[in-house]
Amino acid sequence: MNVKNIFIAIIVMFSIIGFECKAQDDNAIDYVVAVVGADVIKRSDIENQYLQMRAQGYFSAADMKCEIFEELLFQKLLLNQAKIDSIQVTEKDVEFELRRRLDFFVRQIGSEKEMEEYFNKTMYEIKSDFRGVIRDQLLTQKMQGQITGNVSVSPSEVAAFFGNMPKDSIPLINSQIEAAQIVLYPEVTKEDEQAVKDKLEGYRKRILGGDSFSAFARLYSQDRGSAAKGGELGLTNRNELVSEFSAAAFSLKPGELSEVIKTEFGYHIIQLIERQGELINVRHILMTAKVSPVMLQAAKNKLDSIATLVRIDTLTFEQAALKFSEDNSTKFNQGLIQSTYSGSTKFEEKELDPETKISIRALSIGQITPPFEAKDTKNKGVLKIVKLVRKSEPHKANLTDDYQMIKNKAELLKRTEAIEKWIENKQKSTYIHLDESFSNCNFNSSGWKK
Repeated sequence: MNVKNIFIAIIVMFSIIGFECKAQDDNAIDYVVAVVGADVIKRSDIENQYLQMRAQGYFSAADMKCEIFEELLFQKLLLNQAKIDSIQVTEKDVEFELRRRLDFFVRQIGSEKEMEEYFNKTMYEIKSDFRGVIRDQLLTQKMQGQITGNVSVSPSEVAAFFGNMPKDSIPLINSQIEAAQIVLYPEVTKEDEQAVKDKLEGYRKRILGGDSFSAFARLYSQDRGSAAKGGELGLTNRNELVSEFSAAAFSLKPGELSEVIKTEFGYHIIQLIERQGELINVRHILMTAKVSPVMLQAAKNKLDSIATLVRIDTLTFEQAALKFSEDNSTKFNQGLIQSTYSGSTKFEEKELDPETKISIRALSIGQITPPFEAKDTKNKGVLKIVKLVRKSEPHKANLTDDYQMIKNKAELLKRTEAIEKWIENKQKSTYIHLDESFSNCNFNSSGWKK
């Protein structure tokens, strides 16, 4: 399964039966084009996937319908074996995935009512149609997980994989850094907390008096993502919201304002725009308590003292991070910052938050920044010091600097080979029949035509 086939697999995996309602409006004659074990593939299955991929801008130099057909054959082979092996998925898992996908499509279409009009079915009927498809897809995912679950590569296999890579295929790696941090949250006094609550309560009263919620959100909300949209979050699932926010939002009627509430992100007032089942659209204004200069200076002094202990070798930076840092995502990992994209401790400088990126730019390897203010992942104000652990120059990948990246590629290849071997074995013991209309397809696996 190369990159192209993986893309096709994703499209197939996330397809839902509802699209069939639209795709068959032309009264085209449908028929079975393949039988795999006790399951069938219809012509419409392939046509639906083809239309979706074209709509998403995917094109191929090869025969796209043949590519889709082979992926569907693989999915049916997985499903057939899952049934033979009595693999089970729970109804809870099915319902969760059903809700997740329906929420996604409601967001895309606009509302549950528009979705019903689009498919010409009630939500109950749509759910009934989707449920079986999703159960089958969860079974195939679980079956594939069993095939590749124990796949791993040894250091010698990684070295052999890299040694066999053509020289012109070795990727160019941009400059990467590793950095460690010690983070403190300056103490917020009760007076600071009360000040921000009073400010939000003042905005709330003015909005109740007729002022625009959206205008206040644009001017004062500290949620950068929604402030520009007047505080609007868009249709959101209950599970995507922190519990305090969710409880307050789902208790409101359209147009109604919440009291000032507190979450881990700060203080909010919320206005419900609309509710559609387990989806809601709200506006909110987020504000965090401003730390007093006295408390800010106290935190800076503490970080200065910690940095001094490290510089005179009383503690290593790693030991100091474990002992003093208040950031649980890094303190137990020697203070090392991880990429939000890959999870690796090696990443490009552009992935850092702006404050940290600026602060480390002039550092040499092993140096520590002075204390500086920044924002954490929840937009809370923090103070921190950062050590530049290492920095690489742009280079072609090698086993010394880029071992984990090469290992990931080697594991992907080994998983692919495991799947291909499994397909080859199961093709021999599974009843497979293909319609002659696809006899000209050049499949990656010749075993489909037997």
